[in-house]
Amino acid sequence: MSTEQPPPGVDPHIPNAARMYDYFLGGKDNFQADRDLAELVLSAMPETREGTRENRRLIGRVVEYLTRQGITQFLDLGSGLPAQQNVHEVALRFAPEARVVYVDNDPVVCAHGRALLAEGDRVVMVRGDVRRPKEILDHPDVRTTIDFGEPVAVLMMFLLHLIPDEDDPHGFVAAYRDAVAPGSYLAISHVGSDAAPERTSRIVELYRQANSPFCPRTGQEILRFFGDFELIPPGLATGLPSESVWPFVDADTPMFVDEEMARMGYAGIARKP
Repeated sequence: MSTEQPPPGVDPHIPNAARMYDYFLGGKDNFQADRDLAELVLSAMPETREGTRENRRLIGRVVEYLTRQGITQFLDLGSGLPAQQNVHEVALRFAPEARVVYVDNDPVVCAHGRALLAEGDRVVMVRGDVRRPKEILDHPDVRTTIDFGEPVAVLMMFLLHLIPDEDDPHGFVAAYRDAVAPGSYLAISHVGSDAAPERTSRIVELYRQANSPFCPRTGQEILRFFGDFELIPPGLATGLPSESVWPFVDADTPMFVDEEMARMGYAGIARKP
């Protein structure tokens, strides 16, 4: 896609959270409006670029960990534009029999996904709204690719802080939890509101110009997304080096260089008993 020639139905003048994420990663699938707002975000919080890149690395570590637990089915909700360490690339590296479904509601994301992520019948891209779990779970491509009678990993990485409370995120996350078999996993990364409240408030204001709001939450609010799933020790954690005892984090590599950003980045994996 040319960064200045939008496909039909895409308004390049409205900043898009997925394309801003692509810009933070150093990608080229973004428009001037995305870059302009992303630069304002970076001026308010320069650590955003490193935090975004660290989230991509985290996705790779999470998927590797889950494949080592025997998981071969992945439902990646709000997958965003293709980047390094895509879920299917990591999953197939460690589990050649793995199957991956990517879901996103952005037409540009889906067009790129279908063009670049094709791996036969093992990897599919579905356009859908994660806030409507029944539509996602009943989608024929999802049903063909994933057997919900067997364990599946549901990934919500860097997604839920782009969904406001009025859309009932805790409600629809519970629907996904209910739909998967025992032994399944839920992985979440989410920006927290416990640290740097003034700077976080500025980012919230800036995202009012984008197609999605920015909705950081407290650690307790984020913890609720896991319901009665059993969190992998040490539970919901930030990216502080002292918490790198996570089994899915490289103990020799701090998640973030900047400690304030580390305190804002929450992540966890939980298993359905």
